[in-house]
Amino acid sequence: MDEISYVVVFPTIFSKNKIPYLISNIKKILKIKNQQFKSVKRDGDVILVDANDPVFALSAINLLFGIEKIAIARQVKNDFQSIVSEITSIGGNLLLKGEKFLVKVEGISKGFVTKDVEIAATSNIIEKKMSSGAHPGTDENFDKLLYTYLTKSSAYVCIFLDKGKGGIPYQSQNQKTICAIFDEISAVSCYETIKQGHDVDILVCYRQKSELMNLAKIINQIIPRLVQDKIKLEFLQLKINPNGTKNYLIFINSILEILLRYPNSHVSLALSPLIFSLEFIDNSLKKVFEKKKIPILPLAGVDSSLFDEAKEIGLERNIKKLEKMVTIATNEIPSFLKKEVEFALKTKKTITVHLGPNNVHDILDSLENH
Repeated sequence: MDEISYVVVFPTIFSKNKIPYLISNIKKILKIKNQQFKSVKRDGDVILVDANDPVFALSAINLLFGIEKIAIARQVKNDFQSIVSEITSIGGNLLLKGEKFLVKVEGISKGFVTKDVEIAATSNIIEKKMSSGAHPGTDENFDKLLYTYLTKSSAYVCIFLDKGKGGIPYQSQNQKTICAIFDEISAVSCYETIKQGHDVDILVCYRQKSELMNLAKIINQIIPRLVQDKIKLEFLQLKINPNGTKNYLIFINSILEILLRYPNSHVSLALSPLIFSLEFIDNSLKKVFEKKKIPILPLAGVDSSLFDEAKEIGLERNIKKLEKMVTIATNEIPSFLKKEVEFALKTKKTITVHLGPNNVHDILDSLENH
């Protein structure tokens, strides 16, 4: 078998019964990103992508949800000597002077145990790299992981390995859910909604035009996950005082009132019991059920990982603001502002974004020229 470098996609455990969705999303994202590929196929529990440029293909694919880890790997036969030889060759080329390395082999072995491969490859690399000072590390302490995964017929020796985004594949829930983005918490909530397999209609709500630049930057981090080349966004202005906790809750309840006017059967709520009072959340859920719709609470159970997700969508500079927002301390349930809701609905702007390098400017220009 000729040695071939593949992009190897490892689905999350929650995606293993949804692999057809993940394969479909991989093909779509590669086409959107103009990445040429020969095939996308399954080999056991992994997905192999034979791409013209594996580096750029990996970068595109790793925008997707449903992936635990992703690699560029060399394919060899699943036999002891071939695997040891390839790990030795790749390890010898990758290791730098003085690096601690760990050989890890997982998957289906035939006629040998994976531990024997790890020991043999480690010994060979020590001998090959003796002059450079590269030496074995431990499971807890290493500089470079030399990872290999075995399927029934093949072994995939990784040249590069990266962490995936987790979750399950986009659209695997077969539901169109409506969500609103209006600040950092709601952005993470929308991100989590997509991560949990929902297709989404996005409403962008703002109080002042000065908020639009920040919101456009946030949206730019989220919309590539939608695996579409054209994305419709609706913008609504709610002229509600941006200062104070009570006004913030009025803002949220007014947005909920707007969301409930749309025909979507599922409504994503940017609410967490770690941030908002149970009374406030219960009131919101009750309103959704009264409209015979189904509420989605993507932030339920998300604790400090909220900040990790915020960093994932480019909100590193907003962490301090986010920390302040999550310390709301009130049981108030102020009503929505009917007048402002009606005004927002009458003046909403709908734009279509064609995914590209200038999304932020395209969004702002489209709003300006609307």
